[in-house]
Amino acid sequence: MPSRITCEVRDESPVTVVRIAGALDLATMRVVHRVLDRCLTAQPDALVVDLHDITVRDQLALSVFAAAARRAAGWPAVPFVLCAPPAQTASWLTESTACRGLPVRRDCAEATRAAVAAAAPRLRVRLEPVAGACRRARELVADACGRWNLPELVGPASVVLSELVGNVVRHARTPMTVTLTLRRPYLQVAVADDSRAAARMGAAPDPRAEGGRGLLLVRELTQRWGSAPLVDGKVVWAMLPAA
Repeated sequence: MPSRITCEVRDESPVTVVRIAGALDLATMRVVHRVLDRCLTAQPDALVVDLHDITVRDQLALSVFAAAARRAAGWPAVPFVLCAPPAQTASWLTESTACRGLPVRRDCAEATRAAVAAAAPRLRVRLEPVAGACRRARELVADACGRWNLPELVGPASVVLSELVGNVVRHARTPMTVTLTLRRPYLQVAVADDSRAAARMGAAPDPRAEGGRGLLLVRELTQRWGSAPLVDGKVVWAMLPAA
């Protein structure tokens, strides 16, 4: 009989909690991977995974949590904490080379406290797709870099964020959420909009225009960048080295 597993996602501000119930094996781990990846793409302040009702049928399937933790540690820089594993599962997590370093807490309350304590500094703003959006994005960069003592990043981060925001204004034409996160050694910027259309970045627009100066600039000024689908849109993100 096929294994069954469920993943209940709850927004329990300031964290997102995923409660997993059922049998975890090499088949159902794919379901868990998709759910955790979707939760991380939404950029919560922290992600707690409740394992109280899980039954692990294949020890190798626990690697799904190691993979999610690696993803969380890069972009979007989200603390990732497991909690309340059954005794056998807890033992296997300790024995696993891939999972040995994962933070595990005895219950959801303790995990939430640990996740919140590890959360990275973050600023968010909701913008409309209007002409002044790029200017507002640059103001947010100046505010963030001032708070976090990163004066050298005001210029490059402003250019990158203007490009991403300008792209939404010109093409997606939907409201957007702009997020800046400091997880050293990177300053991360992300723009989420309500369009599922792939991001389009022009190669050589009017140099006097706000944004639209091309993907080449984003590549030159960032360590990494990428795009990921959301339930009702997409997010485009980039990581700039922060001394």
